[in-house]
Amino acid sequence: MTVGPGAAPAADVAPKLVRGLGPVDATMIVMGSMIGSGIFITSAESARLVGAPGWLLVAWALAGLMTITGALCCGELAAMMPRAGGQYVFLREAYGRPVGFLFGWATFLVVQTGTIAAVAVAFAKFLGVVLWPVSSDNYLIAPVPIAFGHYAVSLSTQQLTAIALIVFLTAANTRGLHTGKLIQNTFTFTKTAALIGLIVIGLTLGIDKSSAAWTASWWHPLANGWDPAEVAKGLPFAGSLALAVLLGKAMIGPLFSQSAWNNVTFTGGETHDPGRTLPRALLFGTGSVVVLYLLANLAYVVALTLPEIQHAPQDRVGTKLMEDVLGQKGTIVMALAILISTFGCVNGLTLAGARVTYAMARDGLFFRAAGTTNRQHVPAVALWAQGFWAALLTLPVTVAVDRVSGKTSYGNVYSDLLEYIIPVDVTFYMLMVGAVAVLRRRRPAAERPYRTWGYPLPVLIYIVLAVLLVLDFIALNPKTSGFGFLIVLAGIPVYLVWSKKDFTAEVAENAERKTE
Repeated sequence: MTVGPGAAPAADVAPKLVRGLGPVDATMIVMGSMIGSGIFITSAESARLVGAPGWLLVAWALAGLMTITGALCCGELAAMMPRAGGQYVFLREAYGRPVGFLFGWATFLVVQTGTIAAVAVAFAKFLGVVLWPVSSDNYLIAPVPIAFGHYAVSLSTQQLTAIALIVFLTAANTRGLHTGKLIQNTFTFTKTAALIGLIVIGLTLGIDKSSAAWTASWWHPLANGWDPAEVAKGLPFAGSLALAVLLGKAMIGPLFSQSAWNNVTFTGGETHDPGRTLPRALLFGTGSVVVLYLLANLAYVVALTLPEIQHAPQDRVGTKLMEDVLGQKGTIVMALAILISTFGCVNGLTLAGARVTYAMARDGLFFRAAGTTNRQHVPAVALWAQGFWAALLTLPVTVAVDRVSGKTSYGNVYSDLLEYIIPVDVTFYMLMVGAVAVLRRRRPAAERPYRTWGYPLPVLIYIVLAVLLVLDFIALNPKTSGFGFLIVLAGIPVYLVWSKKDFTAEVAENAERKTE
């Protein structure tokens, strides 16, 4: 089976998936995949980087602008090609099979599975607030050093809980699309209500005249004690240029707290009336989350001082706000809210992500079994493959030894992998947005149930911001960024192997037909 860049694969013509997702379901996938634990945590790092409440809100607003313009463009592609795999299909059709494969490779190897692992561990971490035995220090298997002492493998009760969550939600999604979307809708409605509750409490009961809104300079970080040399050691810039560079880095947390909105396109082959449903779900879902995130940060700014935002214990800004307003009960309330949020997020990522692997397998670029569906019309093999790898990513840990105290501390490997892949992931989003222009030129007569509003302005805005962001991250973290691109480029020989295997299988199949 060979597929040219301008043709859809035969496997996608008659998929075995069923179109069981309506407008509400699709919107809940968008919002549920976006809202995790990031909104409650990442503002601390962003505030440290920019040093002023006004620039903190700008970082979130610019990330929101990228999200909404990206979604506007993605809507055209999703309506035009509503197939399983979504973004994988868009990249394949616009740029050819190799680019589509590299996206799928990065998605399976790190982006989707690493995010599932990260959010599952976040769930376990906050469960530990309620159930003390769940802890990163409560080991069932103590860390076993591997790879020259820089890494280890362990199994703590926290890791075990994360694995159990991944296995449970993977199993639930193999029971059928109805089960997956029921979980998604229930938890997305609940966690959206919880986020709205945080915003209302912060903007009413939480208002404090000693907070950052009244006591910190909104636009002059130097007046707040900000020092770019301390924030980013070795930064070769000063003044406004340093602020501009660090503003780009401060957008990373907000941008990835708003990421995964593209996941709904992975389920394009299972959506009712996709030409209308997918663009509307993308626009309403992303727009709603962007507004809620801006309001949440405004709540932080009017309820907490700037140092309290920057140095919240373990960066838990949302928890700090709730503690200040509700006392110790606020910690429990916030932990429950994040448990609901992360549970729903893992479900959305699990449900959608396996459809990329399924589409790759249907194209002959992954194990053939992953391109099949079970009796419930869902890609069960692809789901279990994704769940297995995500669970494995929770086990390795990084090892760091303090040179002064000699104390050993452990981190999560998937966190490093996600950091490596950040510029690559933004690049793939940028390529998807650019695919709108590429396909308009290559296929001007193709049916487009929805056309990007304001084209080409949203395309230009997204690509300009994305290029600046990637260059900014490469300049600040050249080694990290380089390793991320190496992870993706490592997929090239894998692609060549799969392509050869697919070509050989096709030749054998054609030879068999001739002898019949």
